Amino acid sequence: MQFRAGLGGLLAGWMYLAAPAVMADLPSLSPADVFELEYAADPQISPDGRQVVYQRRSFDRLLDRGRGQLWMVGADGSSHRPLLDGDVEASTPRWSPDGNRIAYVAADRDGRAQLYVRYLGAGASTSVTQLPDAPLSMEWSPDGARLAFTMRVPRQHEPLALDLPKAPKGAKWAEPLVVIDRMVFRGDGRGMLPDAYAQVFVVPAEGGTPRQLTEGPYDHGDLEWLPDGSGLLLSANRREDREQHPLDSELYRLDLVRGELTPLTRRYGPDSDPVVSPDGKWLAWTGFDDGRISYQRSRLYVMPLSGGEPRELSADFDRDLNAPSWTPDGRALIVESDDHGRTRLLRLPVAVGGQAEVLVDDLGGTSWSRPYPGGSFSQSRAGRLTYTSVSASRPAEVALLEPGRKARVLTSLNEDLLGRRSLGVVEELTVRSSADGRDIQAWLVKPPGFEAGRRYPLILEIHGGPFANYGPRFAMEMQLYAAAGYLVLYVNPRGSTSYGEAFANLIHHDYPGQDYDDLLSAVDAVIEAGHADPGRLYVTGGSGGGVLTAWIVGGTDRFKAAVVQKPVTNWTSFALTADLPNYFSRYWFPSTPWEDPEGYWRRSPLSRVGQVSTPTMLLTGEEDLRTPISESEQLYQALKLRGVDTLLVRVPGAPHSLDLRPSQLAARSQAILAWFARYPGT
Repeated sequence: MQFRAGLGGLLAGWMYLAAPAVMADLPSLSPADVFELEYAADPQISPDGRQVVYQRRSFDRLLDRGRGQLWMVGADGSSHRPLLDGDVEASTPRWSPDGNRIAYVAADRDGRAQLYVRYLGAGASTSVTQLPDAPLSMEWSPDGARLAFTMRVPRQHEPLALDLPKAPKGAKWAEPLVVIDRMVFRGDGRGMLPDAYAQVFVVPAEGGTPRQLTEGPYDHGDLEWLPDGSGLLLSANRREDREQHPLDSELYRLDLVRGELTPLTRRYGPDSDPVVSPDGKWLAWTGFDDGRISYQRSRLYVMPLSGGEPRELSADFDRDLNAPSWTPDGRALIVESDDHGRTRLLRLPVAVGGQAEVLVDDLGGTSWSRPYPGGSFSQSRAGRLTYTSVSASRPAEVALLEPGRKARVLTSLNEDLLGRRSLGVVEELTVRSSADGRDIQAWLVKPPGFEAGRRYPLILEIHGGPFANYGPRFAMEMQLYAAAGYLVLYVNPRGSTSYGEAFANLIHHDYPGQDYDDLLSAVDAVIEAGHADPGRLYVTGGSGGGVLTAWIVGGTDRFKAAVVQKPVTNWTSFALTADLPNYFSRYWFPSTPWEDPEGYWRRSPLSRVGQVSTPTMLLTGEEDLRTPISESEQLYQALKLRGVDTLLVRVPGAPHSLDLRPSQLAARSQAILAWFARYPGT
């Protein structure tokens, strides 16, 4: 596939990326500034392209949590205002087809999430539902008369024991036994999962009784209305042995009159994100043929809605393609795609041999604490696009792209804070790995007031995943480290996404491995450039980055101190205690722990603890079910037994994501800096 606009590539040497004006009288960022950040999410453009509604995310200092309110802004950047009266928190705004109403999700008086509709002409909202559980998604019917949504419905089953004594009146007996028969019964950030499944419902847009359209122990999602309103397309894994095959979903057509489900796809692997062309003739979706490989890129397919052979639209494009949306003329699809640490919007023609076009390369910004990808977009009937735009110096803003014009940013949510702070400048570099000479992309955040020729302490911050990527995106955590006077180096080692399937799978069944060499090669490059002090090197990372941090200190003593955050330290215990046991051992290892115990141990950082001399702090959320805190406790106890300086820091109430409460991000970043300060180096 040929491109009219180049997708970029690894840059030779150093590349200057972001240089916000650094003035001597501007203070650096402080931990208290975490509470003042804002960012835009889920921008939705009106059908006529004149207005955008989006969720404005901020933080409540008193309640110590994030909050989201719906705001509107004109396509010319004017009339920026709240959509709802008062301090109402809401999410998932969706325009009606006629553009006169906006459906959204908000809590009722009892705190339960419900569907609401805002009548723009009247300036009033009405509740559409009285649901026992939260709606998980929502889509308008083409005529605007109905709303389709999904909601979890409890599964009915017989109790384990029938002949039980009854408690006397007023007795305070123990809670009943909890019987589990599912493989996945816990979810990180959610705790014990209810024995319930996402079913499809339709409700009149003016309110009424929702009608349940699916049933059974299956999760349904990715709703898309048929153009004539006679049915819905959806994605589901309805295999009887679905727990053994967690990725094998299919697309279905759901007839609203007969309630029948007709499968549209039949291959082994995930099929999701169905979208129908404006003329109703073509279906596009994403997925891949599952080969049980660690990383498999998401591909784009089209086929006649009436049936036929699928055609891969992106067969020679070696990047993930996600969130497809048809252009108004039906000749192309707009998709998201990560390439070399940047998230782009691409226009992919449907015609065979068509040339792909890069529309923008700054999508993202909703992962505000670290520079991960994120963000979303929508388009109007005339082809105007709105999306979340990010830079190295600002979190997500609402941006607009019109055909034939350059994108314009419509909001300025953080200028009142970040415009008054001296930020670290982010520079891009490419290094050659000592393992095989392969090019590796990285970024260096320089502390405010950076002086050329002076050597600074350096923090190597490693991303998680491991199949993920960092990029030139605003990252509060990195900026706080830079504000404390550190160089901050972050790298996309082999295994990272956005460089193609082969690059990511260099760590297939070999993680950790030569990604270790990639990371240390980047550190060496910054030292050789004269910026980093080799006697003051520090390392940290979370999740997959925690794995690599623990692996690094078992392989070298060149770092003065380390902070291992939410790691896996013992792959055997992790594979059987994490919240997705039917995935990790099936895709990241060639066999199960009992079939290859030596293989699991060989890749476990705990196996290298006898070589660790680096002072190492462990930090994990107490409610983490993805990398349970027992993983950190094992390494902590081992380091204690060996007499290595160590601390175990437990984050109360925190799941795998340690940034849900702003005070915990501030406390975590300062705890890491305090640990590093104990070991100043020379």
